[in-house]
Amino acid sequence: MTSPLIAGYVGGLHRSLPAALADEAADGLTEAYEHHLAAGAGDQEAAQAALAEFGDLPTVIAEFTRQAPGRRAARLLLATGPAVGACWAAAMIAGHAWTWPVPAAARLGSAAALVLAVLALAIAAASRHSYRRTRTSAYAIPLILALDVTAVTVALAAPTLTWALRIAMAVSITRIAFTARALPRLLAR
Repeated sequence: MTSPLIAGYVGGLHRSLPAALADEAADGLTEAYEHHLAAGAGDQEAAQAALAEFGDLPTVIAEFTRQAPGRRAARLLLATGPAVGACWAAAMIAGHAWTWPVPAAARLGSAAALVLAVLALAIAAASRHSYRRTRTSAYAIPLILALDVTAVTVALAAPTLTWALRIAMAVSITRIAFTARALPRLLAR
C-alpha cells in the first residue's frame, strides 16, 4: 500500500519523464518511504519525510531535464556550429564554391535543413522544465549528419582540395562521429 502523496508524486514523474527514468526515481522515493515506515513513522509522516528528502517535483524534473542527453548534445552542437560554419565558409570562398556544379534546389534544401536543425537544437538546448522538449535534438541530429555527409561528399568532387577544404572536411567528419555516437543514446530514452 502506498501513500496518496507518494502516488501523486510518482504520477507526476511519469507524466514528465521517460518511463525508465520515472521508474528509477519512483523506486528511490518508494524506498525512502518504506525506510521511514520501517523506522516507525506513520503513513503520512513517512510520506512527508520521503518527499522532503527527495525534493519537490518541479525541482526533480528540472534536474533530470538539465542533465538530459538530448539537451547536452544540442548545446554542444549549437556551441560548435558557428566554428564548423566558419570552416565551411572559408573553404567555399577559397575553393570558389559558387562555380561548383551544385543544383540550386540542393543548396536551398540544405539551407532549409540547417534552419530546421538549428531550431530543433535550440528548443532542446533551452528546455529547463520539459524533458520531452530535450528530445527534439533526436530530430535535429539526423539532419546535421545528412548535412555533414553531403558537404564532405560535395567537397570530394571539388576541382581542388584546398587546405581550407581539408580542414572543413576534417571538422565535419569529427562532428559526424560525435552525432552518430550520440543518436542511439537519444533514441533509447
